[in-house]
Amino acid sequence: MTLRPVNPDDIPAFHAVMMAAGMDPRSSWVRTTPADLERSLLAPGSGGFLAVGSGEVLGCVGYRPDGDRTLTLNKLATVPQARRLGVGRALVREVEHVARMGGYGRVLLAVSQFNLDVLPFYDRLGYAVTDEPYAHAHPDSPAPVVLVKEVLGE
Repeated sequence: MTLRPVNPDDIPAFHAVMMAAGMDPRSSWVRTTPADLERSLLAPGSGGFLAVGSGEVLGCVGYRPDGDRTLTLNKLATVPQARRLGVGRALVREVEHVARMGGYGRVLLAVSQFNLDVLPFYDRLGYAVTDEPYAHAHPDSPAPVVLVKEVLGE
């Protein structure tokens, strides 16, 4: 498996992985369009990565700066057949590397109330639940669970 930065031509593949991930249909995630991804992933300071293995896209992740100290991880997804193979972990670690190299002190992420089964995954990676609000929460969705990890000094 290799990880590579997302480029504009990757938006359809990134979207396909998100839709294949099997998110609860009540989540705002399922209403994400390729145009939404283009705005999010290609904005200044933002980006993402694809995990590719055997010529197939196995996973994706995005990130965006939120102030001087925080890099927000978003849109982490793996195709079902690639689960438990370390794809998600590798993608999270890559965003943490971007955060450290960019001088961000921490990585923040939000977990949908419809996807709480992933909380142990993030706990194993060192993320802790915080009571901080999530600035990018969808107004029509329940408030997400916000997690943070300090990354400088690791």
